[in-house]
Amino acid sequence: MKVQNKVIIVTGGGSGMGREIVLNLLSKGAKVIAIDINEMALQETAAIAKNKKDSLCTFVVDITNKAAVEMLSYDVLKGLGAVDGIINNAGIIQPFIKVNDLSSEVIERVINVNFYGTLNMVKAFLPHLLTRPEAHIVNISSMGGFLPVPGQTIYGASKAAVKLLTEGLNSELMGTKIKVTAVFPGAVGTNIMKNSGVDNPMQTASGSREMKFLSPAKAAKIIIDGMESDRCRVLVGKDAKIMDFFYRLAPRSAANLIGKKMSVLMEKK
Repeated sequence: MKVQNKVIIVTGGGSGMGREIVLNLLSKGAKVIAIDINEMALQETAAIAKNKKDSLCTFVVDITNKAAVEMLSYDVLKGLGAVDGIINNAGIIQPFIKVNDLSSEVIERVINVNFYGTLNMVKAFLPHLLTRPEAHIVNISSMGGFLPVPGQTIYGASKAAVKLLTEGLNSELMGTKIKVTAVFPGAVGTNIMKNSGVDNPMQTASGSREMKFLSPAKAAKIIIDGMESDRCRVLVGKDAKIMDFFYRLAPRSAANLIGKKMSVLMEKK
């Protein structure tokens, strides 16, 4: 679905990759509704949009709150009349520790934001999207959603749930005018760690080689290009592409490789 003149909702639009997705959509002539829990971050996104901000609406919403998301859908449709697509980008990671050391509160928060937040948005807007001449749902999973990453096991589980939710939707919506895309970013240089309240293990791993991160702007372009090409699966970054191939070819070897790298980082925290 080409995004020009379409109304697209983006969750997590206040910062990082979500902000860049918003800006990319605006540059292509879309009208964008940016959702975030952080009002100040949304204001910053609007300020950066500059002359495009007339095509941008912002809403402060906690996507884990089902009632709030349902009210959002009511307000958006009442105010704008129609929505053509949603990009479920909002997400958080967990502390870089093992499942045994994670509190139930942290586990529930990660699953609530990443999975239930995405599901709440889909459930709230899908009935309307089915009435549109064409529509699109994009759900952001993660490289961690198809490859086990020790120290991010609950995060990975939540993103694996997003993966299967998206793939299931794609199958269920065959024959309709809705296209569905699952996105698997690798390492992208966002502030997800800060927003998640998590320390960066790379900062405490002395002597470790600095990771190379894809810029959020480049990631956003790949995602929107995939959406406009109606691709059902989008890998973002060379690392995601390489590990996707490696994990399919030799899952145990790929898992062992990532396991060894993560064990070193966690030991040096």
